Formats: sequence, structure tokens, C-alpha cells
Amino acid sequence: MDIRQLELFIDLAETLHFGRTAERMHLSASAVSRSLRRLEEQLGRRLLERDQRRVRLNDAGRVFLEYARRSVDDWHGLRARLNPEPEQLKGEVSLYCSVTAVYSLVAELLRRLRERHPGIEPVLHTGDQADAIEQVREGQVDLAIAARPRALPPALRFLTLARSPLLFIAPISGLGPGRPQRWEHAPLILPQRGLGRQHIEQWFRRRGVEPDIYAQVAGHEAIVSMVSLGLGVGVVPELVLRASAQGDQVQVVELEPVLPRFEVGLCSRAGRLEDPLVAALWSCAGDAGAEMAYHESFW
Repeated sequence: MDIRQLELFIDLAETLHFGRTAERMHLSASAVSRSLRRLEEQLGRRLLERDQRRVRLNDAGRVFLEYARRSVDDWHGLRARLNPEPEQLKGEVSLYCSVTAVYSLVAELLRRLRERHPGIEPVLHTGDQADAIEQVREGQVDLAIAARPRALPPALRFLTLARSPLLFIAPISGLGPGRPQRWEHAPLILPQRGLGRQHIEQWFRRRGVEPDIYAQVAGHEAIVSMVSLGLGVGVVPELVLRASAQGDQVQVVELEPVLPRFEVGLCSRAGRLEDPLVAALWSCAGDAGAEMAYHESFW
């Protein structure tokens, strides 16, 4: 087996779709199938269970996937050490982030990257920030802008770019000002999952309040829009509120105790940082993060 074969298996294990992997690897679906068959013959074990309805990893496939990811990371790291040419870097580096992060963090990060390494082409993937850590951990992207989890997996590295508090927000008109107790029992619009959801649930548990949840949404951006329409009270990071076009249509509700701050930053697998392309973006992020921390008014 070779690195290309391992990369193909990693992609197939992530997509669980021969056609999509074939398209991404610039091969035919039959070539992908043959590569998998040769791999299984070499190992003497089936790695994927497939029938007419679906494809799934079996236990042997999951074990081999971890080996394949380590091997590919080690290979890229070895190439980086043997061929260090940072001034001539060329190629693609993939980055996952939320839409808010594109406006608030990524724009400055990519500006620095283009100035220093014009040959590096960033490939952006946007989605729910709650998926960012998993995207990196599973090797679907090189890096991600993420909220630092309470327990960072040991194989990952995290570079803090900003700290953003969680805020209760309400429509400027509709609910009207009131005592904190009234706000607590208003209909709530919350993120479906992620670190923000964990902090919110813990806040209510400590207050002994059973929240009236009106809606649950993926990500934070839609929460500001829904609150601005008068549908309820929401909880979002300040970073999201400042980037929202509807930010001037909501008000921040001061409640005690205050919710925790989000630690937002760049995340990558440790092995991928040996790749000079990934390391270049990481370095740009470190400089951008230091400047953001200096300018408190940015947040």
C-alpha cells in the first residue's frame, strides 16, 4: 500500500460514497472500488460493509482508519522536514469555519496569508461551529476556527485568537424591559448543540429554572435574526452579535451570573502542523491573534 491508497481510503471512510470519493480523487468509481479491494486483500480483512442501500465502516475499518490518518500525517511531516522551502510554498490548505468567523476572523487571517504566501490557496468550508472540532479530528479539513472545548483531545492543538462572552439578547420591542425573572421564563431560541448550548443548560440548572425552549437552531447566526423578529430571547456569543446585520434590532439583557466566555481559535491535528502549508496558516493566525488581543475594542 502507498500514501495515495491510504488517502483514498480516508476519503472513502469519510464520504461512505464511492462516487463522491471518485470525484474528489479524480478517479472512476470502479478504480476506487479496485483500490479498496486490493487494500482488503493485503490486510486479509474487509474494511467496509456495503450492500445496495448503504456503505459503512466495520470494526476493522475503524481501526485501519486511525492507522491511515497517522501514516498520512507522518508522511507529510517527513516531507516537510526533508524539503523545507517556506518561501516557495504552493498548494491548497483547507479551513472549516462558521459564517461569522469568515467576517470576524478569517478575512484578516487570509489577508496575511496572501501577503506572505501568495502560492497557498485556502479552501473554505462553512457550517455549524459545533462541528468544527470533529471536522479536524476526523481529518476532513486541515484546520478549523472553533470554540475551545472543555477537554481538548490530546491529538489536537489549539491557538487562541479571541475571547467572546455569551450574551442573552431580546428584541428591542415586543417583550419589553422587566425583571430578570421575566427574561428567564421568556421563550428561548438556543443552538441545538455545542459548547454554547452546554454553558446555557448549566446556567439554567444552577438557577433552578426550567427554560421554555421555543426553537433550536444549527449555529448561532440565525438566532439573532429570529430574536429581532420578536420570536423570543436568544443566547449568542458577542462575536456573532457584532457581525450580524440584525444586531441593531436586538438588545443585550443583563443577567447574573454572567455566562462564560467563548475561547475562539484555530485548531489542527498535531501531525498536520508538520506540513509547511498548514504551518504557514498557523503562523499567520498566531500573529493575527496577538494583534486582536492587543486591540480590546475589536470585540
